[in-house]
Amino acid sequence: MSYREVLSARIGVWAVVAVAARLPVAMAPLAFVFLVRERPGGYPLGAVLAAVYVIGEIVGAPLLGMRLRPERARPHLAAGLVVGGLAFTAVGLLPDAHPLPLGLLAFVAGAAPAAAPGGLRSLLTALVPDRAATQALSVESMLTAGIWALSPAAVAGLALGVSPGVPMLLAGGLMTVSAAGLRLLPPGWATDPADRDGEPMFRLMLRAWPVYVMGAAGLAPLALAELVLPALLEHRGIGVGWSGPLLAGLSLGSAVGAYVYGLRNWPGRLHLQGLVLLCGLLVCTVTVALVPHPVALAAALACGGFLQSSAMLVRNLSLREVLPPSAVAAGYSVMYAAVGAGYAATGSLAGALLEVTTPSGAVLGGVALLAALIVVAAVGERRTRPAPRPAGGPARSGGNRPPPGPRSTAVRGAGDPEERPKSTRGRP
Repeated sequence: MSYREVLSARIGVWAVVAVAARLPVAMAPLAFVFLVRERPGGYPLGAVLAAVYVIGEIVGAPLLGMRLRPERARPHLAAGLVVGGLAFTAVGLLPDAHPLPLGLLAFVAGAAPAAAPGGLRSLLTALVPDRAATQALSVESMLTAGIWALSPAAVAGLALGVSPGVPMLLAGGLMTVSAAGLRLLPPGWATDPADRDGEPMFRLMLRAWPVYVMGAAGLAPLALAELVLPALLEHRGIGVGWSGPLLAGLSLGSAVGAYVYGLRNWPGRLHLQGLVLLCGLLVCTVTVALVPHPVALAAALACGGFLQSSAMLVRNLSLREVLPPSAVAAGYSVMYAAVGAGYAATGSLAGALLEVTTPSGAVLGGVALLAALIVVAAVGERRTRPAPRPAGGPARSGGNRPPPGPRSTAVRGAGDPEERPKSTRGRP
């Protein structure tokens, strides 16, 4: 497998649409803070609006994602992006409005386009050969790392250099552009609804709950890094201005990790790969909490970013393994909500601990939560793993599990077509 298989004009169009859809998501929390910071009680209000926005994402992603029709996904995604873009634009035009309508608009801005990340990911894998799905998802992770590295500087520069409402107006315009750009992509992706064997979508989503826990655990260290790092640096006598370069190093590590993971097939079952990566991420986070030297801190954050992006890829591939093809897009949306919930829970815990302990203690509290999530994911995967089907027997529900034997990252949708059961051939 090679990255050359995912380099095409159609992937370039997809990348433009994805950046236009996802940059507003990355900008939104900080943009809400800058929007109202000059009002009385501005910073607390900005934090509340950002939290309401995230709650909108958490609510909207599973509700809308599970109603996404694979064969006609484009109108669904475009409608959500247009509504989200209008909500962002309204917020940018009404920065002095009462907090209640601002909160309602923030919720809509988060909820309406929340199915887009999962839908766009499914469109991406529909544009490449099955054997190149891992590389396609790696490219997506690299693109996401770049978006999250760019967004803080873009928000701060526009809000301080032009006007506090400009980042919101830019976000609204970008979402509208992404909705229009969907016309250049396929209307959806082909699936066979019979692969669900009549099982309700809700039950299918429950089947993958250990993967969602893994996803929530994978983003927990990012919440700690973004929210506690400035206080940690100040506590250690290091300039708070170093927060930006250190977080940029984390993003760079994420991009490198995504690239390296896509270069080859890695040994071991996917859930074991995920657990190993999360344990490494745990060690990096403990290093951030306990080792005061700035060089060690920078190295731990960069290494953490490297491992985190690989863990994100493993969780996406795991969903393709656990769920039947017709339910994968919905699974991505539920994962999006689970990751947002994990970020919010970790950030809230760290914020509460900062009131009663040192920044290092707050990070260690987040580490305890991360360790608990890792244990839950490991135990849950072990208990929900289906028994291998007998050789030559009928395929299991969904027809998406490879036959017993050695496994690697060449899972359903990512391996050689000749090495997969016939029931999975032709899957986008």
